[in-house]
Amino acid sequence: MEINPTPAAATGQNTTVGTAATTSVLSSDFEVFLQMLTAQAEYQDPLEPIDSSEYAAQLAQFSMVEQQVMTNDLMQEMLSALGANDMANAANWIGMEALVQGPVQFDGTPVTIAPNPPVAADEVTLVVTNAQGTEVARRNMPVSAEPYEWDGRTATGTALPHGEYSFQIESAANGDVLLTEPALAYNRVTEARVDNGSTLLVLNSGYMVLAQNVTGLREPT
Repeated sequence: MEINPTPAAATGQNTTVGTAATTSVLSSDFEVFLQMLTAQAEYQDPLEPIDSSEYAAQLAQFSMVEQQVMTNDLMQEMLSALGANDMANAANWIGMEALVQGPVQFDGTPVTIAPNPPVAADEVTLVVTNAQGTEVARRNMPVSAEPYEWDGRTATGTALPHGEYSFQIESAANGDVLLTEPALAYNRVTEARVDNGSTLLVLNSGYMVLAQNVTGLREPT
């Protein structure tokens, strides 16, 4: 999958045009406002002239509205710039391997699993399921938080076909299962997106995760 970002030049042009249009509208509105004030002064009752403080109050109110509109436009420009910056940073993740929770696309290259068994565990098992959710392998692992390389084989040494696999870590003590939880594994990042202010990473399995949920990042092995 490829990213088709909006060209920077087009983005800048749209922002400039939007700002110019807002300025033009404000200028036009202010001219209309002055014309209305002039007409109000011209046709006021000479016996009950309008208090000059009312003119000042109306001008102040218009000025406040004008400043608010300009502030909103400035905030929008800043948010657009931040979004573009997020996309630029996210683009640097493409091709890297991210440590996340989710399915992995196995292509024959060993998959690095990051276990985190409870301290009380005396036995740890890697449970492997295929894309259909069927358990296809169980492998005993060291009782350790050190990375573990799954080579794509079952406990008997049978090679599994290439495809999508998910992993769980089953921790036990004295024969009783203490905890079964999804395992963290390294996945290659193929695409990056910015959606509603959040950076999303698309993995080679097609799985999509928030960048903030990535717990590790490394060069491809």
